[in-house]
Amino acid sequence: MTQNTHMENLRQIAGPDGSTSEADILTPHLTEWRDKFHGSTPLMLMPADVETASRLIAYCQEYNIKLVPQGGNTGLVGGSTPGLEGRTEVLFSTKRLNKHCVVDADNFSITADAGCTIAELQTQAAAHDLLFPLSLASEGSCTVGGVISTNAGGIHVLRYGTTRALTLGLQAVLPNGDILDELTALRKNNTGYNLSQLLVGAEGTLGLVTRATFKLYPREVQKHTCLLAVDSPQKALKLLASARIASGDRVSAFELMPRFGIELVLKHIPGTSDPLGGSHPWYVLTDIANSRGDAALEHDISAWLETSIEDGVIADGSVAASLSQAADFWRLRESMSEAQKIEGGSIKHDIAVPVSRVPVFLAKASDAVLELIPNARLVAFGHLGDGNIHFNLMQPQGTDKLQFLARWEEVATLVHDIVTGFGGSISAEHGIGTLKKRELSRLKSDASLAAMRSIKNALDPNTIMNPGVLFNE
Repeated sequence: MTQNTHMENLRQIAGPDGSTSEADILTPHLTEWRDKFHGSTPLMLMPADVETASRLIAYCQEYNIKLVPQGGNTGLVGGSTPGLEGRTEVLFSTKRLNKHCVVDADNFSITADAGCTIAELQTQAAAHDLLFPLSLASEGSCTVGGVISTNAGGIHVLRYGTTRALTLGLQAVLPNGDILDELTALRKNNTGYNLSQLLVGAEGTLGLVTRATFKLYPREVQKHTCLLAVDSPQKALKLLASARIASGDRVSAFELMPRFGIELVLKHIPGTSDPLGGSHPWYVLTDIANSRGDAALEHDISAWLETSIEDGVIADGSVAASLSQAADFWRLRESMSEAQKIEGGSIKHDIAVPVSRVPVFLAKASDAVLELIPNARLVAFGHLGDGNIHFNLMQPQGTDKLQFLARWEEVATLVHDIVTGFGGSISAEHGIGTLKKRELSRLKSDASLAAMRSIKNALDPNTIMNPGVLFNE
């Protein structure tokens, strides 16, 4: 059969409103947020239920039709863009799998379809006075299936863990079309391999996630948001340790931001304002939260801040006096990526090292990249609380953007070698996708790569699921 015949057969299986080839509809699904990847596809499938998804994938398996799963299309590593590297792939969107989002308050869990956004889960949990703690800048757009496939992190990993830690069970369609029903809400289930966890972080290479059950927590009713100036990452690290001890380990977010990053936000994002009176090299943004009102916690935080100022750890700071002011503080952090995009070309690294090694990593990596590209502008920021730093370089002023970006692989090799030397990870929360698969093959051990390939070959022998992702063929 011809490609056109296969596409028509898939349209018939998908049913009314279940597919499209219209360019104006496809275009937003073929380009990633930072415009690094531009793809193509002859067809986008949009099943509205798991049974239809199963039939579509079974057809693709039978006729060796390659497909790329996509959620909210907020990825940054080319992991959900079809048609890259000359491949012909069908785009498989979960956008219509969004009908089911149900809280089991007594079990402290929520079950939702793959196409539901993270913001929807947060809203549903809050309606039951509970918390779904996964929080990302893209939470209004990113979806359940996407965050599972990439094992997304966000700002609350320090206290609540990554998506992997939050996932209790899931439902998925395997590459042969079988429906894997591991949609359990159990906290304990010791019955062989944990197949749900196998799909978390698999980036759509082992199956299509269609529904998942996550843990919930008591809602944070008391929250203290502090924006603090420090002279160095080393002092920020010291502040993190003392905050955890002083608060009884109730630090739910702890972010590190450089002055240059703040300046970019102030320059490009309307409605933002300089947070403190003077200019400081580094800033810490932290939330210390509790699930009940506790006057003692407020006293402990005040004492911690006072001691940290007396000890010279904090140079200046402010505690948000209202929800509005707290939102203003967080807008500075959440707008940092957008501000960089407006400013110009940026070579980005989503890395992690042990928390205790962040300051020395920043010093070593900064020296190395500035020796390679003098006058490059560093924007290193992110989740100090869990060791995940977005180590970004912006093009030197007055230089050509495309020439700068052409050095991406050269810079990445340098940075990733330093990361590996610290026992770190070249991808903390964005995944490998297409962008980092060569680096994964270079830096991952032979034994680990062989085991990963064995799993892939066992579940997807025809390599129909996201064939250009993870593995450097």
